[in-house]
Amino acid sequence: MDFALILFVLLLLSGSIWLLDRYLLAKKRGEGIAEPWWVEYAKSFFPVILIVFFIRSFLVEPFKIPSGSMIPTLQVGDFILVNKFVYGIRLPIISQKIVQLNNPERGDVMVFHYPENPSLDYIKRVVGLPGDTVEYRNKRLTINGVEQVQLADEDYNYVETGLNFVHTEKRQETLGNHKHAVLVNPEVPTLRLASVAEFKGRENCSYNDEMVRCKVPEGHYFMLGDNRDNSRDSRYWGFVPDHQIVGKAFFIWMNFSNLKRIGLSIN
Repeated sequence: MDFALILFVLLLLSGSIWLLDRYLLAKKRGEGIAEPWWVEYAKSFFPVILIVFFIRSFLVEPFKIPSGSMIPTLQVGDFILVNKFVYGIRLPIISQKIVQLNNPERGDVMVFHYPENPSLDYIKRVVGLPGDTVEYRNKRLTINGVEQVQLADEDYNYVETGLNFVHTEKRQETLGNHKHAVLVNPEVPTLRLASVAEFKGRENCSYNDEMVRCKVPEGHYFMLGDNRDNSRDSRYWGFVPDHQIVGKAFFIWMNFSNLKRIGLSIN
């Protein structure tokens, strides 16, 4: 069950007990008689649950990074904060936008509900905006016919789950106002065609062994992981619709395996 839904149910339950006691049970109970334990607990937890629900639904929400698809920007085990209101105010649970604020920008690191299974939250980088033509060919990214600047940096090695040693090349890429690092593994093909799913809007994309090219539909976004050859992203499952956006990642608040990452901003 979705954690936001659990919080909402607890909020309704504790709030209902508090109101019931205030306007009915307390009068029947009389003075000097102790409150039942379930009333005392409900009255104690209601304000706490209300504050947590409000902050998590409208301001910031914590997430944990479970995979290496965004290395080196995000590491496995990073606990991050996500700005819930930067792209607009949405109703909790149903994610219906009620106030439009900013639109996602190219280069933003964004959390969203995974299109193939909306009960899961994914995090990737915004690469294509509505109306853009995005091409990823031979490990190079082109947007609207303009190849995005990518400067060689250094070798980057990491150990993935299962103690597999991975050797990659780190490159510095610029998307809009965002300068960030991406990883490219020269031993991995540009695209695994067998892993491309059937998705809504696939007719907007063309594929071959060396590239994928997509025209991003209105109201949708094209996402890539920074660990380009170890990321299942829009190349494989398509576009992220606006109504499935959760928010913008902006801060690392904890990593129990690497305390030096605490306090880093996410660019």
